[in-house]
Amino acid sequence: MIPRLKSIGEIGRRSQVFNQNVKITQLGKCGRIEEATRIFNQMPHRNTVTYNSMISVYAKNGRISDARNLFDKMPRKNLVSWNTMIAGYLHGDKVDKARELFDKMTQRDDFTWTLMITCYTRKGDVEKARVLFDLLPEKKKNRACWNAMIAGYAKKGCFGDARKLFDEMEDKSIVSWNSMLAGYTHIGEMSLGLRFFEEMDERDVVSWNLMVDGFVNAGDLDSAWTFFQRTPDPNIVSKVTMLCGFSRNGRIMEARRLFDEMEDKNVVSWNAMIAAYVQQCQIDEAIWLFTQMPEKNAVSWTTIINGYVRVGKLHEAEQVLNKMPYKNVGAQTAMISGYIQNRRMDEARRIFEKIGTPDVVCWNTMIAGYAHCGRVDEALSLLKRMPQKNVASWNNMIFGYAQTGQMDKAVAVFEEMGEKNLVSWNTLISGFTQNGLFTNALTTFLLMVQDGKKPDQSTFVSGLCSCANLAALEIGNQLHQTVVKSGYANDLFVSNALISMYAKCGRILSAEYVFKYIDSVDVISWNSLISGYASNGNVEKTVKIFQEMTVKGVKPDEVTFIGVLSACSHSGLVDDGLNLFRSMTEDHLIEPVAEHYACMVCLLGRAGRLEEAFQMVREMKIEPTAGIWGALLYACRVYGNLEIGRVAAEKLSKLEPHKSSNYVLLSNLNAEAGRWDEVESTRILMTDRGAEKQPGWSWI
Repeated sequence: MIPRLKSIGEIGRRSQVFNQNVKITQLGKCGRIEEATRIFNQMPHRNTVTYNSMISVYAKNGRISDARNLFDKMPRKNLVSWNTMIAGYLHGDKVDKARELFDKMTQRDDFTWTLMITCYTRKGDVEKARVLFDLLPEKKKNRACWNAMIAGYAKKGCFGDARKLFDEMEDKSIVSWNSMLAGYTHIGEMSLGLRFFEEMDERDVVSWNLMVDGFVNAGDLDSAWTFFQRTPDPNIVSKVTMLCGFSRNGRIMEARRLFDEMEDKNVVSWNAMIAAYVQQCQIDEAIWLFTQMPEKNAVSWTTIINGYVRVGKLHEAEQVLNKMPYKNVGAQTAMISGYIQNRRMDEARRIFEKIGTPDVVCWNTMIAGYAHCGRVDEALSLLKRMPQKNVASWNNMIFGYAQTGQMDKAVAVFEEMGEKNLVSWNTLISGFTQNGLFTNALTTFLLMVQDGKKPDQSTFVSGLCSCANLAALEIGNQLHQTVVKSGYANDLFVSNALISMYAKCGRILSAEYVFKYIDSVDVISWNSLISGYASNGNVEKTVKIFQEMTVKGVKPDEVTFIGVLSACSHSGLVDDGLNLFRSMTEDHLIEPVAEHYACMVCLLGRAGRLEEAFQMVREMKIEPTAGIWGALLYACRVYGNLEIGRVAAEKLSKLEPHKSSNYVLLSNLNAEAGRWDEVESTRILMTDRGAEKQPGWSWI
């Protein structure tokens, strides 16, 4: 029954509310949340639809807490209100919150059940979805519920369960067939997907698109292109899928050819082509297309900003942001990220403070920026202001404290946070390793495994690095066995860490064994082996591996030469060392760093060529470090060169005023020369500067 309207004024008022509701929904689709919020707040009359629209806008734009606050304040809720809020939680991956609402509902419709089942299947909790599915009476199990369950099983790789449910389904639709097919293509089981595709009684454009998308994601572009060309009536989705496939694999010319042939270009296809040029750093082409677009959305503007950021043109990126007709958090976050990448935190903060309501990604970007720059206090200040934190927020703080050596605070944050993921554990373990707390790193590794977390390559690399520095061969062997069982034996980073671990534990043959079985070695693999042989005193093998590396076309870097020069230094191969140093600077155009000079000073010093060593130090393009002066002072002590030794000691006393060993070396040098007054004055100077002799210590 249609209710009677009291007056023309009420008709006008309802019409105005209707128009404003539509406007709110449209603004939400464009990401213009602030404008939608302003209209909502200024509305003198709101109905339930108004609230539902605003809840949907907040939820779909990542502001789920605002959506829930509004939901709780609603004067009257209907079934749509509950379903909209549950859908919002589904969109934000908050399954537990969605289930809480579901359990509180006094009335549910088919859409409610379908939403909740879909919520679980998308999250991968197929068992919980199945419990709900089985609770539904048979007559209330609609196609959407069946399809959600089939898709959930298939996407999780449970093809037996998916196929059984599919066969039990009496009223199959093309959507049911596509749900099953999507499971195969989603996880890259393209042989099974192709077999199922050929079984299908009927196919629509979605079926063909799923096959094209599956082959694209599997990296088989030739098969994807074959299916695309066979598609009876390819739609815009088919073309954009193929275009993205070409662009992701660097086949930009083919992507552009397909784009130019498209007659029905929409904003998504334009954005895909612009993103392809941005990915290839062809910013001029991207800008030209951007200017030709008949219609732009928030993604278009954000993509161009990202493009400028990618090539380091931050001024141009901010100009685009300022021209943007409506501000979007994604675009502003892209700009913030650009400034952070260039360590321009104050400018990033300026953009951040202009954002009315930053989303969680924006907050985390700023916190991560401060953490990476070592400005942990400012990161903590932002974290305290952050209205809703997630696990990434806490992980950024752990990283920040670890970067600045404040591991006690990193541990405190780790213990304070509620949910911990693998990144949380890895960040803490890596922090211990980087700060030389190797025993703590291995202990935390063990606690992580006991907590039920499965180590990944990052965990293994940190663990093996700690074993290497502790010379803990037995634990390193155990980790190697776990690496093999976990399927990371072919991971390059893990293999390189294994080489380093075995080399530092004195098992150089085991290190070479690991090296030989790496599928595709990189310069780090070679460096690890070279440094291993160098540190184990096998100079002939070190030089041989270096020569083999260059013959195979691998370009040596700074670290390579540190290993080889170190080997020459320890073995007294002066001429070989000088030739290598000359080759490094002249043939490979590598600018020497302090470590290279230290090796050369040590090499010349051990050979008694102190004048040459001193001359090299004086002619260095960089400021000599304590290591360089220390090597020179030690050589002077060995060969009794008091004159150069004094200079080295004087420099060291300024760089390391509290290190007692430097004073002891100079004192001994003076004593051997019979200069007892100098010995006494050196000891007095040592006392005045607070340098105390360090007590001896041993592993045992």
